[in-house]
Amino acid sequence: MAHILKNAGTHRILAILVGLDGESPLELIELCGRTAYQSRDKITQGSAEKFVQMLRDNKHESVLEHSCMTVEFNNVSRGFTHELVRHRLASYTQESTRYVDESTFYVVVPPDKDPNEKLVDLELPNGTQIKLSFQEWIDLNEQMYRGLRKAGWIPQDARQILPIGIKSQIVVTANFREWRHIFKLRTAPNAHWEIRQVMKNLLEDVKRKVPIIFDDL
Repeated sequence: MAHILKNAGTHRILAILVGLDGESPLELIELCGRTAYQSRDKITQGSAEKFVQMLRDNKHESVLEHSCMTVEFNNVSRGFTHELVRHRLASYTQESTRYVDESTFYVVVPPDKDPNEKLVDLELPNGTQIKLSFQEWIDLNEQMYRGLRKAGWIPQDARQILPIGIKSQIVVTANFREWRHIFKLRTAPNAHWEIRQVMKNLLEDVKRKVPIIFDDL
């Protein structure tokens, strides 16, 4: 039986860029930003916070691009990753359905839906009428995928029948300005429920790890 995932998407921050001499992300951004006015002599203990907040409040977000963050997302659907990779100013490495056997068949479903409720009337090729639930359809999908693999189809061929809800893993690296853009779009009220929940959790996490840069979101 295929495995159903509800609200299972998670994130893990793998890295946040710091300076070669141990500067924090904020200190690194201040060091780079003060190049414009040759004002590095004004750097003091704690000045980075005020400087970065000034940049953020004045919409000088290009300077925030001097630091970046790498995040791993787990137990998210291919639909989630299809939306995420539309953000062009980032680097991605994703679980490959061309080479990875997906026979374990974990599928993400909407958290407010009952996968066992029989909703859809189907007509079989012999004319038989049946009513299926989401769970039953996914179970048939799983059987077909496993059957194709046993019949000798390699993953890149058998994947043609995988649902968009199939579980995936993806690693993303983007600069802080791009992460701000991602958060603004993907935590909005009209964002898709899956990516919205995962990104809200990531945003709360990154606010604790990198103050000021994301505090206004």
